[in-house]
Amino acid sequence: MKPYPSAQLPGDGLGGIDYAEGMQKKLKPAPKGIALLLNWRRVSFVLIVSLSLGLLMGLTFWQSGVMSIVVRTVGIAFVAMLVFGLFEQWPRRLPSWLARWVLQVLAVGLAMPVTTFCIYLASTPADAPPFWQVQDRLGGFMILTVLGVLLAPWAALGALVRQKDAIARHQALAFELERSELERQATDARLHLLQAQVAPHFLFNTLANVQALVESGSPKAPSVLRSLIAYLRAAVPRLHEPVTTLGLELDLVRAYLDLMRMRMPDRLQFALHVDSTTTGLRCPPMTLLTLVENAVRHGIDPSEEGGRIDIFVERTGERCLVRVSDTGIGLGKAGRGLGTGLSTLRERLQLVFGDEAELRISEQQPRGVRAELDLPARGISA
Repeated sequence: MKPYPSAQLPGDGLGGIDYAEGMQKKLKPAPKGIALLLNWRRVSFVLIVSLSLGLLMGLTFWQSGVMSIVVRTVGIAFVAMLVFGLFEQWPRRLPSWLARWVLQVLAVGLAMPVTTFCIYLASTPADAPPFWQVQDRLGGFMILTVLGVLLAPWAALGALVRQKDAIARHQALAFELERSELERQATDARLHLLQAQVAPHFLFNTLANVQALVESGSPKAPSVLRSLIAYLRAAVPRLHEPVTTLGLELDLVRAYLDLMRMRMPDRLQFALHVDSTTTGLRCPPMTLLTLVENAVRHGIDPSEEGGRIDIFVERTGERCLVRVSDTGIGLGKAGRGLGTGLSTLRERLQLVFGDEAELRISEQQPRGVRAELDLPARGISA
């Protein structure tokens, strides 16, 4: 099972090299109004094409006056672009029998002879005869008009095809972003549900230990209860946090083991061997505590002579290895199994880290159990 696209957790919860953020950056709002009419991509494309076409026609039909032909061609092309963009947005509503793309193509086609006529009329000197009475100028007008009427509608159709493709891609990205967001919300909800299962499981086990002391009339019961209250004040708020650090987890584990040693001082020994570079690395809340509590409850407590718990936390490159070993009764005795805590821990690790985290449980000789947790070494802000 692989993690959902944004399952790499950042410091404030689920989301990692944020796939969703990357999608949102791609989904820029479409330009409207003047911004659409003068879109820089359209302007650049029209300028390049019209300059090329103007130079080609000028060098082919008119060896002299090439610059004037280029200027006229660019002017006609920009008018076509503006007409195309204008009818792309206005009028807002069209009759049901008229498709907008048809209106755009027809408008561009009709604008070509009108624009060419106006350009030639405006460029005729006041003391010169009308351009239609000058053979060369009339020929230029006819060539530009025919080429405009033939080419401009096809160029508009090509722009419409590219526009439809862009809209389809934009919609696909929007659907993908929505799907990713729904998956993220579902995974968040699943993770919170699992953590809600961990909370009562952990609290009931701890209170059961205190109850045993009280019922036995132990003089240590009041001090244990005070330690428990202080411990729970620190531990309970972290039950619902999306991520925590190994350093905070180790503090909880140390307090928990101190509490358990007050209950069975002659039967529990423990030691922590911690690489100082690992304390800032992140993990789901109650991860290490679940392993230690499992060792106490299923390994040390059922054993008449008790046992020892050793906790090793070390970093190797981009990986962090956590090992909890106990000398309790082992897996094969007293029906010891994974239990609710470890099963839930596996699911939480899968939701947070996907296939990057691994939990291994094995029996060690001559007795006891080793739990190994292999995590990616990432800081809380990664």
